[in-house]
Order: sequence, then structure tokens, then C-alpha cells
Amino acid sequence: MKLIALQLLLWHSALWTVREATPLGPARNLPETFLLKCLEQVRKIQADVVAMQERLCATHKLCHPEELVLLRHSLGIPQVPLGSCSSQALQLTSCLGQLHGGLFLYQGLLQALAGISPELGPTLDMLQLDITDFATNIWQQMEDLGMAPGVQATQGTVPTFTSAFQRRAGGVLVASSLQSFLQLALRVLRHLAEP
Repeated sequence: MKLIALQLLLWHSALWTVREATPLGPARNLPETFLLKCLEQVRKIQADVVAMQERLCATHKLCHPEELVLLRHSLGIPQVPLGSCSSQALQLTSCLGQLHGGLFLYQGLLQALAGISPELGPTLDMLQLDITDFATNIWQQMEDLGMAPGVQATQGTVPTFTSAFQRRAGGVLVASSLQSFLQLALRVLRHLAEP
């Protein structure tokens, strides 16, 4: 009897491991309302980012992130990985976790830009609120599906901008990086929304 129970336990364990490692189909377990809300939030954040980039360009003549590429490393602005979200090897739990962690990191980066300029203050505040809402939406969905880890992501190391120029240059670099992150997130969400 103990042998049968042990075999059943091993079989269940093996089945669970295979299920966890297998890439999930497009919209498996994700409600359409969640996906539509996420798509809407991404578009709203993208509009905020474009507004921030336009103001930095118009006010401070910082229009090309490529010109500031050397500063990215010296300022310590991290890139957000989304390896678990590639359409070839989509791992739903890991992907949602990476999206949430990335949003949390950008929230910290935007907080570090506080005081960038009076003109950009309202846009920066709106951007932070929109990112917080998006991260909260993803976390809530992860909890609803029983996929949330025990603790939420931490912001990690966020750079300190010590001068007005560093804040403005950092603003351009963070906006550019966030725009790339959002493009990837949008592709993933569209892929998940496919029937």
C-alpha cells in the first residue's frame, strides 16, 4: 500500500514539474478583461512617456538618447530583462513576474528623477501613477491565479542623479528604455490575447 502511495506521489510530482516547465498557450488562465485593461494601460503609459520625451526635447534640447549612450553606463541605469516573455518560450508565471518587476524598477527610476524640472513635474507624477496602477493590476491577476510569489519584487539598485543635467539626461535615457520595455510588453500582451 505504501508503495502505491509513493508511486502516486512521484507521478503527481513529475506531472506537476512538466506542467510548470511547459510553455503555456496564449490566453490560458488570463481573463480577456485583464488583457484589455493591460493593453489600455500600456498605451496610456506610452502616451505619458512620449509627452515626457517631447518636453525634454523642447525645453532642454535633449532629443536623442543615442547621444547619451555613454552616460547610461556611468549613471547606472539598468535594463529590464523580459527573457521569459519571448513568444517561443513563453512562461506565463515568469513573464508576468518579469513585467511586474520591470514596472516596479521603472517606478523607482522615475522617483529618482523627482525635481527634474517644474514643467515635467505633472507628467512625471502621472507616469508614476500609471505605472503603479499597471504593476498593481498585474500583481492582482497573479494573486487571483495563485501565481504570485510570496513577496513582491523590489526595486533593486536605483541610480542617484546628483545634478540637474544628470536628472534630465537620465530622464531621456529612462524614457527611451521604458519605451522599449513597453513595446515588448505590448507584443507579449497581444500574443496572449490571440485566440
